[in-house]
Amino acid sequence: MSTASWPTVPVASLPAVTADEMREVDRVMIEDLHIHLGQMMENAGSNLARLVLEGFAPASVEVLAGGGGNGGGGLVAARHLANQGVAVTVVLAKEHLSPVTAHQRDILGRMGVAVSRKPGGADLTIDALVGYSLSGNPRGRVAELIDYLNGGKVPVVSLDNPSGLDVTTGRAGNPCVSATATLTLAAPKVGLVGSAVVGDLFLADISVPPFVYGDRTMPPGVFAAGSVVRLA
Repeated sequence: MSTASWPTVPVASLPAVTADEMREVDRVMIEDLHIHLGQMMENAGSNLARLVLEGFAPASVEVLAGGGGNGGGGLVAARHLANQGVAVTVVLAKEHLSPVTAHQRDILGRMGVAVSRKPGGADLTIDALVGYSLSGNPRGRVAELIDYLNGGKVPVVSLDNPSGLDVTTGRAGNPCVSATATLTLAAPKVGLVGSAVVGDLFLADISVPPFVYGDRTMPPGVFAAGSVVRLA
């Protein structure tokens, strides 16, 4: 992909967070500020679609989505991509979806976007299988889909983190997605920085106010040039 057109921010200038710290950020957003998960999911998915469109310009995209919030962000991206004329197919890793993710699945169904359990290939694949809450190695259907991703020959863009990567320790699980690019959300995660499986690392604004990070306040103006920046 071409990275020259994206605003660049030194990753060392930003507060990198662990999985537990990101959970606290999400808690403050939802419980204290009343910025609900659906709003953050919409921001994540629309920014992911933008990165895919402007960075790769694919004619077709396959979205591999889990049942939680990460998968929901992938489904939002699928909607935005379909609205831009991209041929989109969604592959669900799980039958059971969280309520907010099930809502996004319902929207795609009403739009006529194809949703299946079996991957079939495309110009680019989105990895939205597992987010920062992963504990241990991926298993079952998720592990099978990670192996499918790694066996392909098309670019893979991961949402928030490559599925299988521990965002706190940087340990790549068995298996773990090896991404072409990763769009992480709100703040860089400690385990992403310097990881060989992350690919080109980008950061998306999902509307987290800078003060939410406490004494490690996000520097002002990080997203002044756009809602997606490249981390150098």
